[in-house]
Order: sequence, then structure tokens, then C-alpha cells
Amino acid sequence: MTPDQIFSICNTMALVGWIILVFLKFWKQRDKYVFGIIIVLFAIIYSWLIFSSFNKDILTNFSTLTGVSQLFDNKNMLLAGWIHYLAFDLLAGIYIIKNAEKNNINHWLTTPALLLTFLFGPFGVLLYFIIRWIKTRNYLADF
Repeated sequence: MTPDQIFSICNTMALVGWIILVFLKFWKQRDKYVFGIIIVLFAIIYSWLIFSSFNKDILTNFSTLTGVSQLFDNKNMLLAGWIHYLAFDLLAGIYIIKNAEKNNINHWLTTPALLLTFLFGPFGVLLYFIIRWIKTRNYLADF
């Protein structure tokens, strides 16, 4: 399978995960499918890409921006980086949903934060923290 095919499959998996998170809030299997299947598959694919492309230079390239940039000259490493984003953005989405449930925040109020997390990661998480602060009057509700 080519990196381009893996990229396409992983993007589709991520989209399915986000559709489940946003639109199937009350589905009892939600967490099992998003966390237990999609994110675990991302972890397996990511690990395979990293280990199949591993060389000693990888460990030293993290100390500078130029070094990290050079890592992404390798298509497998670039794909691994993308899958890393997909997985962690989905984890952030799961956090938003679970935390909103814990704090009795209406699911539809979190939808803009979920959509922004899907598109821009930390920006969506920031929006959720603002929503949670407005709704609970306690910015540090979970810390």
C-alpha cells in the first residue's frame, strides 16, 4: 500500500470518527468505535510508519525546527506526522465530549468547538475551554 493510499484511508477513518463524535452523541458504542478502533488503528499505522522509516538521525532531528522539517522530507515520516495530528485531534474531541457531559454542557453547544478541533486542533480546544468557563463559571473546573 502506498503512502498516498494510507493517507486517504486514514483521512476517511478520521472523518468517520468526527461524524460519530458530533452526530451520534447518544450511541452507546460511540467511545468503543472512536477510541477502541479508530485511534488504536491510527496508533498501529503510526508505529509501523515510524519503525519502518527509523534511523539514528531521527533522534537528533527533534532539537531544531530545521531538523524536524528534514524529517518530513521522508514521505512516510510526513504521513506519520499527519496521522499523529489526526489521532490527537480525535482524542481532544473525545475529551471535549466527555468533559462536557461531566459538566452538564449541552452537546450542541460544544459542536463549534468540535468542528474547530477537527480543523484546527488546539483552537477548538480553546473554544471549548471558553464555553466551559462561561457555562460553569469555573475555568479550572477539572484541574
